Amino acid sequence: MASEHMAEDISRILLTEEQIQEIVTRVGQQITETYRGKHLVLVSVLKGSVVWMADLMRAIDLPVEIDFMVVSSYGKGTTSGHVKIIKDLDLDLSGLDLLIVEDILDTGNTLHSLMQLLSTRNPRSIKICTFLDKPERRVAPVTADYVGAIVPDEFVVGYGLDYDQKYRNLPYLGVLKPEVYGD
Repeated sequence: MASEHMAEDISRILLTEEQIQEIVTRVGQQITETYRGKHLVLVSVLKGSVVWMADLMRAIDLPVEIDFMVVSSYGKGTTSGHVKIIKDLDLDLSGLDLLIVEDILDTGNTLHSLMQLLSTRNPRSIKICTFLDKPERRVAPVTADYVGAIVPDEFVVGYGLDYDQKYRNLPYLGVLKPEVYGD
């Protein structure tokens, strides 16, 4: 089984499948309460957030629309915060309540630029929902409106998060062993 092999690369489990389901339910209820009577659009920033958004949208007891973006940061260093749109939204955002669904919020650079870009498209509101928050790494002035869990500054994988396109399909969130990613 592939997950058994991948499990060998995990130093410890941060969130079990059951804990993740509790987070999905809690955040889904919070979003339901906030957006009742509004035109909610969930925007998944691919690829990492697809698992989180799939579960989350089923936990929201409201009509929702969904759309997807693929973005990359470019410039010197690992993340510059300059966003290049690889795949843009298909929807006209005018007057809509937009909820950006992210897998992890760390430096905030990309999300900060993305929020600035999307605000020019005249949505009624823009908020952020992240599965994981790493506040220790924050450099841009970004705060999530909905947070699944706060995690330490460690390399986490599973439940959509990857290393080199691997581990996304683990049903839990684990800390990757440093020898795997060479730190």
